[in-house]
Amino acid sequence: MPSSTRDHYETLGVGRTASHDEIKKAYRKLARKYHPDANPNDPQAEERFKEVSGAYEVLSDADKRKAYDAGPSAFGPGPQGQGSGGYSGGQTFGGDWTDLFGNLFGGGAGGRGQQPRAERGQDVSASVRLSFEDSLKGVTTRISVPQSVQCNACAGSGAAAGTSPKVCPTCRGRGVVSHSQGFFALSQPCARCGGAGKIIEQACAACGGSGMGQALKKYTVPLPAGVKDGTKIRLKGKGEPGLRGGPPGDLYVITQVSDSPVFERRGADLTLEVPVTMVEASLGASVKVPTPDGDVTLKVPAGTQDGKLLKLKGKGAPRLGASGKGDLLARIRVLTPKELSGEEKDLLKHFAELRKEDPRKGRTGWSA
Repeated sequence: MPSSTRDHYETLGVGRTASHDEIKKAYRKLARKYHPDANPNDPQAEERFKEVSGAYEVLSDADKRKAYDAGPSAFGPGPQGQGSGGYSGGQTFGGDWTDLFGNLFGGGAGGRGQQPRAERGQDVSASVRLSFEDSLKGVTTRISVPQSVQCNACAGSGAAAGTSPKVCPTCRGRGVVSHSQGFFALSQPCARCGGAGKIIEQACAACGGSGMGQALKKYTVPLPAGVKDGTKIRLKGKGEPGLRGGPPGDLYVITQVSDSPVFERRGADLTLEVPVTMVEASLGASVKVPTPDGDVTLKVPAGTQDGKLLKLKGKGAPRLGASGKGDLLARIRVLTPKELSGEEKDLLKHFAELRKEDPRKGRTGWSA
């Protein structure tokens, strides 16, 4: 039993007018700090923990706290006595004990055992490659995925033919064992059976005792219109099987979309470069451009400069998970002739004389 005679309020670090919630909060904090399991190399931790528990035993009970506040004559013997709330080894701390230590250390109060818990299966991922055109219109494809399945030789038991798993003698099938820590018990997964509650004395030669084998499973996967490179399609429950009756994981199909020789994708928008001549850019023109749905006519305004973006609304990629389509952004590229005839050169020189323009004139940092 703790030997300290410190005031209970001082032990918990609260004032004498502290509310019940404040006392409870202080107790939880100190109990976590001094719990023996969290301080295996500190011999003083258990004593400090008992002192904190004894203080809380008194101050958390309205009647005991009232008597304690009235003084020793009203409450009884000092802190080491039963009446002062000193830890007696057989008292129960109400709901707080189970709530605190059940969550912190995995075991219930008093060493109540837990049955082996079901575990969800692992998620599985697989890649599927498709063309740029198919990514825009949507397709249905077939994939093959290597996955774990029940071993045929042992029907999933993991035991050799003619034998069967036995109840673990260490945990007696519970999957957990309890270790006494003086005044409480700590439950931990059984080391012998790994928490399964059963042991296999003679393992199946086909699966090595795992109860699982490998097989190639085939799935039909609908890929919606608008998927792009790296899009994940989730097939719920098509992943690895769960353990001990747990639910299976999910299968994630990841799309790998080939590049387009024409379009570049930016979300739901598509861009492409549209080459035009100097005359078309200067005078304006109507040119045919490709879109995912076929050719359309693009109007190039007169005086269009190189690099200008013209928008074709609703001619882009489908919006994944939403209605409508993005836009097609046409970037104008003005082509300069590389070879000119003598007559063409004369015409351009005459044109320059008529224009008498200097595109660099008036620009900052340029000389006149």
